[in-house]
Amino acid sequence: MKYIFLIITFFASIAHAQVINKTDSNRLDKKIAEKDTLVIDSGKKDSLKIFKPTINDYQYQTQFSEKKVFDTVMSFDKTYIFTQYNNKDNFGRAQFANVGAGFNPLSFEVNAEQNLSLLPTNKSYGILGINDIQYYDVKTPTATFIYHNTMKNGAALKSTYTQNIGKRFNFAVEYMGLRSQGLYRNSLAANNNTLFSGHYISKSGNYELFAHYLHQNVNNQENGGITRDDLFQDGDSNSSNRQNMQINLSSSSSQFSYRRYYLSHQFTPFTAEKFPFRIRHTIFHQGNKYFYHQNALEGYWYTNANELVNGYSLGTQKFSNNLSNTVSLVFDKENLKLDAGVRYQMLEFGLENGITINDVAYPTKLKENRLGAVGNLEVKLFDKIHLNSFLEFSKGSEFGNYLKTTNNLRFEPIKDYFVNAKVNFQSVYPSFNYLLNTSIYNRFNYYLQDAKNQSITEIGGNINLKWFKTELFANYFRIDNYTYFDSSAQPKQSESSLNISQIGGDATFSYGNFHLNTRLQFQNALSNKDLYPMPSFIGRANIFYQGKWFKKAAEVQTGVKIYYFSKFATREYLPIINEYILPGSGSFSIGGQPMVDIYFNMKIKKMFFFIEGQQVGSAISNNKAYAFPHYPVYDFRLNIGIVWYMFN
Repeated sequence: MKYIFLIITFFASIAHAQVINKTDSNRLDKKIAEKDTLVIDSGKKDSLKIFKPTINDYQYQTQFSEKKVFDTVMSFDKTYIFTQYNNKDNFGRAQFANVGAGFNPLSFEVNAEQNLSLLPTNKSYGILGINDIQYYDVKTPTATFIYHNTMKNGAALKSTYTQNIGKRFNFAVEYMGLRSQGLYRNSLAANNNTLFSGHYISKSGNYELFAHYLHQNVNNQENGGITRDDLFQDGDSNSSNRQNMQINLSSSSSQFSYRRYYLSHQFTPFTAEKFPFRIRHTIFHQGNKYFYHQNALEGYWYTNANELVNGYSLGTQKFSNNLSNTVSLVFDKENLKLDAGVRYQMLEFGLENGITINDVAYPTKLKENRLGAVGNLEVKLFDKIHLNSFLEFSKGSEFGNYLKTTNNLRFEPIKDYFVNAKVNFQSVYPSFNYLLNTSIYNRFNYYLQDAKNQSITEIGGNINLKWFKTELFANYFRIDNYTYFDSSAQPKQSESSLNISQIGGDATFSYGNFHLNTRLQFQNALSNKDLYPMPSFIGRANIFYQGKWFKKAAEVQTGVKIYYFSKFATREYLPIINEYILPGSGSFSIGGQPMVDIYFNMKIKKMFFFIEGQQVGSAISNNKAYAFPHYPVYDFRLNIGIVWYMFN
């Protein structure tokens, strides 16, 4: 990490050489764009003009999207984001006792990053997809830091440095490092990612390029949970120091690596006003690797030698690769954008070590070449209607045909009152982690032959009202050929559909400087309830005060947060594959216990401080809350976060 700070220091030292840099011409009128945002001039003919940037000169975007200004406002939702190690609002999830160890998803989620790739679910919560990468346009060199303390020993730091070279080229370097020992034995989390990104647009605007390189690691020791749940629940004095509690696994760990090289660029061969057509080319390679290691056989997984595979290695190693190449024709008008193209892919998924079980030889590599088509449509009408549609189809022999479409409609008949509606569908081969696994333990070997596409239909939307900043939402999912792991950790596909409904709302009530924010979600599996157990209710409340202190030099936010989900018979966590399996005979229900946090947040200029006492109830009485059976949630801790924007 010290090299990252050296790089930041170096660029900061040369930052003062950049005095004049024009404002983003994509957002402003061309005549205005020729001038800087704020000019300070003494009025004399030969005087030196000083160009002073404002916050509007510091922007970011995802590829080929509209630019947004850096958000440095102290809004209440940031207490949900910057107190989490993955810097996301994790509503609808239950966290393990250690940060960086993943979550229990309490409601159904669709993760497109798992499509046609190897991505164990419990390794997916910090992964950055292609559409998550941010590209910048800044007037002066800019650095941001997001810091969290972690459990016992360690820290989490995300640092970003970005700078424009001239008006048309920007580069950024980002590093995130997390290390947390955890409260329990053998629960160390060590995650990191390195990101290099660049954005270039030519002087005429006829050529534009986005590129990035990303390497992420999600590494965790796996302790299999505690052996004596009765001691934890009874508050046994010998177990108050969590390091004294016995665990099920003593020498196991899992590692996930995610690496991507990405380039997308487009060229306008003719005058855009007369012929608004562009040619776009996108190519990327993504490689995923998953390892499960153990230094010795773990007695928790077997009872006698007949349950082992003779001569097999102690570890498991899997990988997947995706080389994708797309050429598209883009029609781009102010209120209508349409692109359509052809995509060629080379996919492979495999194991480092093959195995034969019951005379069935498990393949060590599955691969194919695929040809398909992609298309996007964006329509804007009267500044009231905004439609976005995406379609992708590809044909394959090994991993089946692939079809995905997303359709989102935003309608705003009156300012600040709008409706978002969505209809999404995907039919895709099961995530590669469901297809194959090899292990020295016989019970964890599986090969899902002749798998069928899992089809997911999603219909829903939300209504946003200005009154009390209210959002009402509803979602319906229909999953055909639902793919899951049974209680024996074997992959299965349901013969009948799984139907899930979700309905809820979010609102903020204010009286002077005092506020109450609540979010409620009711959900139910309308069929096949036993295949996806979930709590019927998830809710949270945030009661807080927000105001200016110290002669308005600082903005303060302080309050109480309560998080609750109803009791239910949850799935279990299986560390060997980092997935969730249906509950077995030794499982038990979790939930039904509120988790309370007390916090004090403060903003001084462009720096935020987040101080939070989490799980304060466990400082008074015994902690009995679980993320999974045998996996308690964290005890009381002081959670500290710092967010610092440095605009040079």
